[in-house]
Amino acid sequence: MLERLNQAMDHIESHLDQVVDVAVLARTAATSEYHLRRMFSALAGMPLSEYVRRRRMTVAGADVLAGREPLLAIAVRYGYGSGEAFARAFRAVHGVGPGEARRTGAALVSQPRLTFRLTVEGSSSMRYRVVDRPDFTVVGFKARVPLVHSGPNQAIIDLVRGIDPGVLEDLRTLADQEPLGVVAVCDDLDPSRAEGTELDYYHGVITSAQAPEGTARLDVPAGAWAVFTASGPVPEAIQVLWRDVFTEWFPANPYRSRPGPEILRTRLSADGTEAEAELWLPVEREGG
Repeated sequence: MLERLNQAMDHIESHLDQVVDVAVLARTAATSEYHLRRMFSALAGMPLSEYVRRRRMTVAGADVLAGREPLLAIAVRYGYGSGEAFARAFRAVHGVGPGEARRTGAALVSQPRLTFRLTVEGSSSMRYRVVDRPDFTVVGFKARVPLVHSGPNQAIIDLVRGIDPGVLEDLRTLADQEPLGVVAVCDDLDPSRAEGTELDYYHGVITSAQAPEGTARLDVPAGAWAVFTASGPVPEAIQVLWRDVFTEWFPANPYRSRPGPEILRTRLSADGTEAEAELWLPVEREGG
């Protein structure tokens, strides 16, 4: 898997002056577009589109400082229809416009080329199982919230605090399918997985019962799910679990992620600082 990812990185490098087709990258990496975006974001710590933009502006920055070509010619070569559009993109990465950079020889930001390598640590094993599930329904309270990669998500905290405890307990009694109990469900995530992009968050249960008044319903089609378990401090243990699944488990196993909601069930300690977590991710076999 890592070898094919590096071949995709080679493709990006040879097409920085063209539109980088994610479908071609996915074929090069022998996986789906969805899984490629998800894997790249987890491994690189940034969305694939952001990496391409930074690399393109890094190479363009060298051309700008070289001073051999008009700025408009450089803009056109890197796919910008006008000098203004190129200047905006250049400034977003480097913090200075291309004209000023050329006049003053300003220090620019460089995005190194990424190469993926396997680091063997083996400090702990990951507990998981893969299960096939028929279609099911999530029922609960819903909000559109920003994606937060580390630390508390205040929008989710506000939603949960606003739910009447008695109403939530009534909802809990409707849970009749795995994972049992109240679950956190993230759906309709932006493909880039960029910090601050929005997603649908449900705080509810998996049930065959009708959705009570005032709640939202999410119908989930049948498919395979990888189920991971972990325990530790909140929220760090859960966020580390999410990261390790994509940086360690997927590269080592013949599965890839597929579109669908991501489901998390947590059981908090009495003081609320520790949790046992069970993470459900939709998957399919590679080549399936």
